[in-house]
Amino acid sequence: MQRALVFAIAAWSGFFVMAIELLSGRILAPNFGNSIYVWGGIITVFMLALSLGYLLGGRFSIHNPTLLRLATLLVASAAATIPVILIGDAALDRIFDLVRDPRYGSLLSVTILFFAPVVLCGMVSPYAVRLLVDEYRLSGHYAGLLYFVSTFGSAAGTLATSFYLVLIFEIQQILVGLSAISVVLGLFAMTVGRKADALDR
Repeated sequence: MQRALVFAIAAWSGFFVMAIELLSGRILAPNFGNSIYVWGGIITVFMLALSLGYLLGGRFSIHNPTLLRLATLLVASAAATIPVILIGDAALDRIFDLVRDPRYGSLLSVTILFFAPVVLCGMVSPYAVRLLVDEYRLSGHYAGLLYFVSTFGSAAGTLATSFYLVLIFEIQQILVGLSAISVVLGLFAMTVGRKADALDR
């Protein structure tokens, strides 16, 4: 059960990141347009946030890694998305008043709204690898398997969001739904992790 949840969290984290990346373009469009400048800023910020998340996740996994802590990262990423839902439009209006250039305005907007949740999602994969590896000789196998699952989740998130979700729901509804799934999955994994820790003691 614990291993299955580790893979599920990694897959969902990939889904979540790509979904909010696509939605961020729709969110910024009313203020800054949908040009290559805007998408360049979005991709840059998401890549930098993920790279920092990978670094921090690897460091965080060194000391007593547990499923409970991995699940906490997922719940925290959902919590960090709440400001986008509640004050995203107001924040974008304020940023647009200060920075009219779509290049730098979009770069600043994406950083303020999405950097934190993406960093937390980026921490998931290296932390999950540490939980899966029992023997060093199998570390490459588990790393490849986990990144396969995570990237497959990213592809699913890209298709599901761009082909279906944006056609059926409002952007705020999608964000609420994605965050809710993260919280439910995270809380379930926390419960399983606590029970496992109690049995180990």
